[in-house]
Amino acid sequence: MTPRGRLALALGCATYLAAWAFGSKPLYPVALGLFAAVLLSRLWTRLAGRPTELRRRLPGGDRFSGDDVHVRLELAWDKRLPAPTVVREQIGKLGVRETPVHTHGATSYVLEGLGRGRYAFEEATAVIEDPFGFDRVELELSAPGALLVYPRLVVLERLFSETGASARDGRRLLLRRPSGFDLHSVREYQQGESLRMVHWRSTAKRGQLMVKELEDSPRDEVAVVLDADPDAVVGQSFEVQVRAAGSILLAHARRGRRAVLVVNSLQREQQRVHSADGDWRHALDLLAAVEPAEGPPLTALLGDEAGAAARALELAVVTASLSPGLVERLVDGSLSHRNVSLVLVDAATFGGGEPRRFADLLRLQAAGAAVVVVRRDDDLAAVLAPSANDREAAHG
Repeated sequence: MTPRGRLALALGCATYLAAWAFGSKPLYPVALGLFAAVLLSRLWTRLAGRPTELRRRLPGGDRFSGDDVHVRLELAWDKRLPAPTVVREQIGKLGVRETPVHTHGATSYVLEGLGRGRYAFEEATAVIEDPFGFDRVELELSAPGALLVYPRLVVLERLFSETGASARDGRRLLLRRPSGFDLHSVREYQQGESLRMVHWRSTAKRGQLMVKELEDSPRDEVAVVLDADPDAVVGQSFEVQVRAAGSILLAHARRGRRAVLVVNSLQREQQRVHSADGDWRHALDLLAAVEPAEGPPLTALLGDEAGAAARALELAVVTASLSPGLVERLVDGSLSHRNVSLVLVDAATFGGGEPRRFADLLRLQAAGAAVVVVRRDDDLAAVLAPSANDREAAHG
């Protein structure tokens, strides 16, 4: 029963008592009428058709940040009885949404200007209410689903990391084979083998010399690392990080380069991309759903020799936080003849602050790393692509 129904019932009781106390016969019909209205409302909601199914229809095709999404709901129930009046849905971070239902059982609404993200339809409830609003029944419906809204990426023909010192005198190293060696197994030491191949842990365990048996294994050409540190996020700065990481990954995928997207979060989610077809779709799904989350320091991820970021031939890091440890790690990688690039999002500008000065950027550039800084209102395509002067220097 709704608050209005309880009020009507209380008013009916008060009217009946007043009629009895003062002997006012005209008040009896008023009291009985209120009782009857509440009773009829109760019967209405109990006899109304119970929805058996909720179908949610979303438009086909991809949806990108800022798009409006039209959602159509269709309820199935016994059409001889009154229909539910409202469908209430819990839609992820959008919260609760109530939508009136038409008499034919279908309704629709528009989610306007959705931002990037994964919107799960967590709960759905059909609300049946009488015309007077005296009684209400709520029925849980099973209608799971999710809506993915992708980031708006920019198409880059060339990257800022392919100019200047990081381009190796303007020439791409296309003949570098993405391979390396992984530990396959251990075996007994044979006379004449180098002691550098000894696997000391197995040797200590078995009490005899054991050597490592290695196998050639493929390496990803490019690792794109997206830092999801929530402490560095200001306003929409993380959205720019996602767009930058996705745009760089797309540029490599369109060229058919083996790449891997690594998210620095507690789960260390990653997705390999071998082409701009099927593999790319999985990476795009990850970019749509990723959110800032606590995780290990970015330096720990880059220092993990068994991780995808450390094994790749080239490294592109997208972050909003530049710690001394990260600078050391990137300088070491660049000085070891590895192509290293950094996209640094100046988060302070997304909160209305002044642009920051990063003194360590000069050190990174001196070591041969390619560096760009992205600030609020910057044209991402112009920042990530080399300027005309850079192209001339790379080919000069």
